[in-house]
Amino acid sequence: MYASTHREDAHADREALPLPDYDHLPEGSLQHRIRSLSADEIGTLLDYEREHGNRLPVITVLEARIEQLHSGASPSEGGQDVRPEQTGAPAGGSQVEPGTGADSGTPLRHGVAGQTPKRGRD
Repeated sequence: MYASTHREDAHADREALPLPDYDHLPEGSLQHRIRSLSADEIGTLLDYEREHGNRLPVITVLEARIEQLHSGASPSEGGQDVRPEQTGAPAGGSQVEPGTGADSGTPLRHGVAGQTPKRGRD
């Protein structure tokens, strides 16, 4: 009973975060993604991070940005709808066709004498 309630609470916590998919953001993009957030919104992320992941590099970035905002910096313009860390399908689709794909072959067997396929030998 406790485990399912705990999972539901964690899901509700994630839904209330100001950054969509915060848990799945690479640390490298976090600094750029929080630039449009207010100090209160970053504080929400900081509380969540301390409670769930408690990753020191992430906490350092969040605390530094809060300090910048308290020192007079203002949130940048822009929304959270552009996600550079997520790539879409290539324009025009895949260029691999049955004629251009790799030849199918039997994988090499490791550690079994005499069962390695003859590749390139007659």
